[in-house]
Amino acid sequence: MRNRLLFKTNRSIILLKRVGRVKKLKIYLDTSVFGCLDQTDSPDRMADTLALWAQIKAGEYHVFISEVTTRELMNCAEPKRSIMADYLNEINFDILTVNSEINEIAQKIIKRGILKPKSIDDCTHIAAAIINNCDIIVSWNFKHLVNIRTINGVRAITVSNHYKPIDIYAPSVLLKRGDE
Repeated sequence: MRNRLLFKTNRSIILLKRVGRVKKLKIYLDTSVFGCLDQTDSPDRMADTLALWAQIKAGEYHVFISEVTTRELMNCAEPKRSIMADYLNEINFDILTVNSEINEIAQKIIKRGILKPKSIDDCTHIAAAIINNCDIIVSWNFKHLVNIRTINGVRAITVSNHYKPIDIYAPSVLLKRGDE
């Protein structure tokens, strides 16, 4: 179907070609997303996370996590660790290595007062996503990540350091609704 000419005008042919080249959004998943895959005490969050997971499994996003994410997952107690590992094995993803550039941006987040030094892992999640040109950080962490102070602070970091802007959303924002 991609090679068939469905319309006679040149403009329509161009539109067909553009539709065929839609790039996947690059999303960075922080650890809170994995935790909500099996969070029975929060059924709404769990349902939204599972719905996002289905979209990820269907290949709708290019997924990234970092070494921080894998370390945090490995530090979970059983059986939660095994449950999250099983979910992780269901999807394709890239693991980002934490390097000096990521550490430098994480420190800038702290120096600007966006987050405190005790939240260095959250700063590293943000920095890894920024350095690797992700489009969106996906998190349920409203205290440290998904809030206006952090979002505006991260925007200032990306602009002042000439990085691509990045959005920070809860998983529910990425969900397709029935009318789409």
